[in-house]
Amino acid sequence: MSRSPNHGPRRDGLRPELVVLHYTAMSDAAAAERALCDPAREVSCHWLVARDGSVTALVDEDRRAWHAGAGSWRGRADVNSRSIGIELDNDGASPFAAPLMDALERLLGDILARCDIPASGVIGHSDMAPGRKRDPGPRFDWRRLARGGLAVWPEQVESGRTRPDMAVFRAHAMAFGYPDVADDLLLETVRLRFRPAARGPLDATDCAIAAALAHA
Repeated sequence: MSRSPNHGPRRDGLRPELVVLHYTAMSDAAAAERALCDPAREVSCHWLVARDGSVTALVDEDRRAWHAGAGSWRGRADVNSRSIGIELDNDGASPFAAPLMDALERLLGDILARCDIPASGVIGHSDMAPGRKRDPGPRFDWRRLARGGLAVWPEQVESGRTRPDMAVFRAHAMAFGYPDVADDLLLETVRLRFRPAARGPLDATDCAIAAALAHA
C-alpha cells in the first residue's frame, strides 16, 4: 500500500514508459518524505532515495504519482500517467552522495528491466518542464548512468564539421523528446543536462550533441 496519499489512477490505460528524476531541495530525506506524504501539498513520487542510499517506496508503481506537473515529452503531456518518479535527496547545489548514486543505479536497473523502459526514457524533470524546473540539476552525473546503460549520453561527439544551425538543433532536440519552447530556453535546457558549464550562443558542439541525441 502506498505511504503517500497523493496519487490516483493512471489515465487512459497508460503505463510507465519514462522515469523522471528529481532532487528534493530539502534539508534531508525525512523532511522530503513528510512533504511528499502531506495531503495538503498534493505532491508525491514513487521512490525516494536518501543520501545514505536507503530507498523508500512512497506510491505503488501502478498508480499515478503527482511528481511531474505541467510539461511534455515526445510531444505528449500528462507525464505523470506514463512515468515513474524518483526523488533524490539533494539540495540542488551539492554533489550527489556516492551511496545515493549506487542505490539509484540498482533501482533504475530494476525499473527499466521490469517495465521494459529504454535508457532514453530516463529523463530529468528539467527536460520535460523547461524553464519551470531545473532538477536534477547541473551536478547530477548523467554520464555515470549512461555508462551503466541507465540513461543516454552523446559520447564521441564530432563537432568539427558541424555548423551552428538553430533550426537543425531544434529539430534534433525535439526528435529526442524535448518540448517545443523558445530557442534560448531550449538551448539552456539541453545544456543544463549535457553541457552545464557552456555559455553563449549556439555552437557546433551543441548541434553535434543534439544530432547524436536524435538517434539515441
